[in-house]
Amino acid sequence: MESLLKQFSDRSKVTLKLAHELSLGAGVNLISDHVLFIIIDKSEKYIEKILNNLGADVTNLQKQLSLSLSLLKKSQQENKIDKSITKLIDVARHLIIKNGDKVITQEILLLSLTCVNNPGQKLLLNEGVDFNKLQDEINRFRKGKKAMNETAESGFDTLNRFATNLTANALKGLLDPVIGRDEEIRRVIQVLSRRTKNNPVLIGEPGVGKTAILEGLAIRIAQDDVPEKLKDKEIFSLDLASILAGAKFRGDFEERLKSLLNEVEKKRDKIVLFIDELHSLVGAGGADGSLDASNIFKPALARGELHCVGATTFEEYRKYIEKDKALARRFQQVYINEPDIENSISMMRGLKEKYELFHGITISDKALLASVHLSSRYINDRFLPDKAIDLIDEAASRKRIEIDSKPDALDETDRRIIQLKIERKVLKKEKDQSSHDRLDKVEDELKELQLISEKETKNWKLSKKLIEDEQQRKVDLENARNELDIVKRDGDWERAGEISYQVIPNLERKITENETNADQINTIVSEQDVATVVSKWTGIPLEKMMEFERIKLINIKDELKKSIIGQDIVIDAISKTIIRSRAGLSDPTSPLGSFIFLGSTGVGKTETAKALAKFLFNDSESLIRIDMSEYMEKHSISRLIGAPPGYVGYDEGGVLTEAVIRRPYRVILFDEIEKAHLDVLNLLLQVMDDGRLTDSHGKTVDFTNTIIIMTSNMGSEYFESNLNFSEKNEKTKSVINKVMNVVKSKLSPEFINRLDEILFFSKLGKSHVADIVEIQLNSLKNRLLLNNYSIVWDDKVCDTIALKSYNPEYGARPIKREIRDVVEDKISELIINNNIKEGSVIMIEVVDNNIEVNLV
Repeated sequence: MESLLKQFSDRSKVTLKLAHELSLGAGVNLISDHVLFIIIDKSEKYIEKILNNLGADVTNLQKQLSLSLSLLKKSQQENKIDKSITKLIDVARHLIIKNGDKVITQEILLLSLTCVNNPGQKLLLNEGVDFNKLQDEINRFRKGKKAMNETAESGFDTLNRFATNLTANALKGLLDPVIGRDEEIRRVIQVLSRRTKNNPVLIGEPGVGKTAILEGLAIRIAQDDVPEKLKDKEIFSLDLASILAGAKFRGDFEERLKSLLNEVEKKRDKIVLFIDELHSLVGAGGADGSLDASNIFKPALARGELHCVGATTFEEYRKYIEKDKALARRFQQVYINEPDIENSISMMRGLKEKYELFHGITISDKALLASVHLSSRYINDRFLPDKAIDLIDEAASRKRIEIDSKPDALDETDRRIIQLKIERKVLKKEKDQSSHDRLDKVEDELKELQLISEKETKNWKLSKKLIEDEQQRKVDLENARNELDIVKRDGDWERAGEISYQVIPNLERKITENETNADQINTIVSEQDVATVVSKWTGIPLEKMMEFERIKLINIKDELKKSIIGQDIVIDAISKTIIRSRAGLSDPTSPLGSFIFLGSTGVGKTETAKALAKFLFNDSESLIRIDMSEYMEKHSISRLIGAPPGYVGYDEGGVLTEAVIRRPYRVILFDEIEKAHLDVLNLLLQVMDDGRLTDSHGKTVDFTNTIIIMTSNMGSEYFESNLNFSEKNEKTKSVINKVMNVVKSKLSPEFINRLDEILFFSKLGKSHVADIVEIQLNSLKNRLLLNNYSIVWDDKVCDTIALKSYNPEYGARPIKREIRDVVEDKISELIINNNIKEGSVIMIEVVDNNIEVNLV
């Protein structure tokens, strides 16, 4: 085989080797059709384009070739090469001599195949590909270039191979509409129209629409809505990755890029080259002392031979472009800001139809509004309109999957049918009368459900078909409108009239007539669907946000009071702050709430934070607990926000900042805040005031969706056992003043001033302790249920445990110890000694003023 590969380009060699492997795998002789199949199956972009220009259906050609090759007879002799291969190579060698080439490239192989008498030749002819037409198309493609080395294909039609013509796509209606960026597009046009430094670079955060601005310019050029200087220009978007791909040998990349620049320079008055991710030029292709892409571009930019537009982010511009002054001075900066809410909504409305057509659903205007408002409120690490577009796209995708799936009612019916069939099979084996009676009932129910299932399935499939037909008509209508624009530009007024007065009205009439009202299938993306996607992204429970969340917040006091006993005034204050925040009346740049809980040990400060996290986020894991006794030193601040550059742990991030980045919706508990170093407290000042903190990497972390809770025992010596802060009298006022004096001595005035509430926890009374015992026993009951055990008790048990464990100095903490000693230890012994079985009931009772644990 190697002897045949002389004078072949690298890609042609690979093609012949793959064809040989294909024939060996099938156990047949290698024929020219194997080569044709590989050329088409593994075709380069330019080969496919040549065939498409001749009107060939490449997919159909591939299928027909595959069928033809499958009919070949098995070879008796292994590794045999058919004479058609020899003829193919002879023809190819003759053609390169005639053309003045030195190597056989893939397009020459394809041209040679039209001269070899095999089924493949006939298939090519059937697709309108003959020798003369193909040769003319290859000559047009090559533009006079010769294949002089083994990497010759790299230099052919590099512009179309490695760049996408955005203007051509705009003419075909393939680009999304660009709305609300008129000022930015106008600015780009102004820079492009300058005499010098006419290369704009769009700089903005990721997702604000930098690429879309160039697409908007391409659409304007297609519509002739640009100054004379830019009319007839074509915008090509460079794909740097495809230039790098396959550049195996030293110089391949440079040759491809230089060839592309030469093509652009020849048409400098017609072409604008768009380089998305401009920073990727720096270092691209540069290895072992060779030039990188940016250094290859610089001379062309300096001479003004290259009309170029770049796009990159602020961070990457500073990191890569700004450092290279020679490159930076060639470009004029155009800053692209994130659009505001109003403009983002307009953009979403402009894109609505494209996403409706793609997904085959309807997007409500409320869903568009929700996508912008919810993404702006809850997704703070990304930018509009990108995050709103992604929300709508995913919500529409979820809705489409729902449409393609069985309705829930039908699915339940079908599952019940399967269950009844299994039951019927078992009952048929039984002989007793009760089983026969049950079998009759099963048969009747099965028959009834099967009729329902058949009817519902038929209705569902019909509704689904109507939806699909409607979607297809909408696609046809969109295609007709695009075709109308094209024929108007081409001056084909006869076809334009036909589309305007026949095709479009007919399609619109059919869509109106056949609009489905399928009750079984909801095809509208609602604001609730968008809220569900936000919930999946962020972890905040927004699925029922619109109505359920309101009902939930109304009951916040009652729900928290179930877990927190004896602190009604604290719960009332927290509830008011949370409701005010959720209603949108609090400062949107601050955390949802900032509290400091003051009280003696065991009164429920930490438990309140846990209960609040579970209530708001349905997950106790949403609580970050930071013990401030670990942050008594000045250097410990780095543990919160990350170590400075050059120090150990720099790449790991901070305990606080990393937790909020990963999950922005949390309750953050700073335990024993008075023990923290002053610098740590100063760090928290900006969190409470501005709702943001900058970590060691320079990244701004958003805290506006967090609740900050600090606990402290400051002034606990003034809290008396019978003191209730819900009673406003001289005694409580005196205690509050004394405690606040202690707080002011420990915390700065600006720190205290930034707190939403300073809340005082009353000491627990005897009546409260019995309720806490009940809560703790219920918690134990839930743990035992996981092992299929259950426990029962009466009020006497709670009163007895409360009486024995009550200590006003230590609050609720002794209760856990008492329950552990008199209940949990005894149950543990029963389980370990295997005296208890699954499903057993354990009775906790009072006997002679002692707690007894027995099996029922």
